[in-house]
Amino acid sequence: MSAPTDSETPEQQVSTGCYVYGIAPADLEATSDARGVGDPPGKVSIVRHDQIAALVSDIDLGGPLGTPEDLLAHQQLLDAAASEVPVLPMRFGAVMTDPEAVKEELLAPHHDEFLAALNELGGRVEYVVKGRYVEEAILSEVLSEVPTAQELRQQLIGQPEDATRNLRIQLGEIINQAITAKRDADTAKVVEALSQFAAATAVREPTHEQDAAHVVLLAELGRQGELEQALAELGREWEGRVNLRLLGPLAPYDFVVAEAAQQ
Repeated sequence: MSAPTDSETPEQQVSTGCYVYGIAPADLEATSDARGVGDPPGKVSIVRHDQIAALVSDIDLGGPLGTPEDLLAHQQLLDAAASEVPVLPMRFGAVMTDPEAVKEELLAPHHDEFLAALNELGGRVEYVVKGRYVEEAILSEVLSEVPTAQELRQQLIGQPEDATRNLRIQLGEIINQAITAKRDADTAKVVEALSQFAAATAVREPTHEQDAAHVVLLAELGRQGELEQALAELGREWEGRVNLRLLGPLAPYDFVVAEAAQQ
């Protein structure tokens, strides 16, 4: 390697870095079609130290990082690995100098800590349960259960929008409060129905006003069938009211996230 000239800035001297996706057991192998972050995507490789390893790829430090494609590549790589071996995901954007730095500054000093976490994780992965209310069904339910909402709805029939603005705002607030209460109750029901199959559960904040539930579970990969069956039973009970989806297996982002030094 040639020495940098006096005219080169530090940014010009170092043009590439080593992007770190996650930590896994040392016997992990990278597949030939694994796609990394960056444009063009970096080739994914494995940096090993003793009993643990890091999934990494080269990245151009001068290029943009954080596109939707990068986020998707980060997640897909970790999810694919998690379906095969325990994985400790790194936060998106973890970049180190080079593979040797990954080994000496990340894996070596934290070997026992990472190994213990991997052993504790065992064959567990993350699943996400998302429920979305059927709009007509939940509105009908609220109007039938909340007399004030029903009365306001009747007052608005046939009235011009400009003249009933305050009433519409009031009705919207009542409906939102009622849906929030229903979401809390329905989320608790999802947790109760599925927690027996999970080592841990957590509730995410809603991302849409019609969200009925957004629950994450840490469960053994071999129990996916039981999760699907329990969720299907709940889906039959809520048919026409809530649409349910099970996403996974995924890397355990909500339960275990390793940290790396940022370049």
